[in-house]
Amino acid sequence: MIEINRSKYTLLLSKNTCEIFWHLGEAELHGLSYKECIIHKNTTQSAYIAGWCNYYPNSDKFFVFINLSRCTSDLETTLLINHEMIHAALIVYNWDLKHEEQIVTWAEQETREIFNIIKPYLA
Repeated sequence: MIEINRSKYTLLLSKNTCEIFWHLGEAELHGLSYKECIIHKNTTQSAYIAGWCNYYPNSDKFFVFINLSRCTSDLETTLLINHEMIHAALIVYNWDLKHEEQIVTWAEQETREIFNIIKPYLA
């Protein structure tokens, strides 16, 4: 697991979908489970978890996980990152949609930065 501390969250990167459970030390978390993860046929086209934005167990800190095996092209990578960054932006702005424009802008900015961070891991 690659762990990168960002100003508002921790970015977690792995090519193994199920590694997130090992990293967090949890067999089940937020409705997802290690058992279901290992049963799922995880491929570059289908994965139990492609990306995940959620809180650490028993904490108000949150993480964004990107399953690098799902990053099969620049377009797919960008879409996956942006999807998770929208979730992250909602947390950053306390789910307050009065800040809709800031939420979208923050997610776009993070997507650009995260794309550049993970690009070398995809080579």
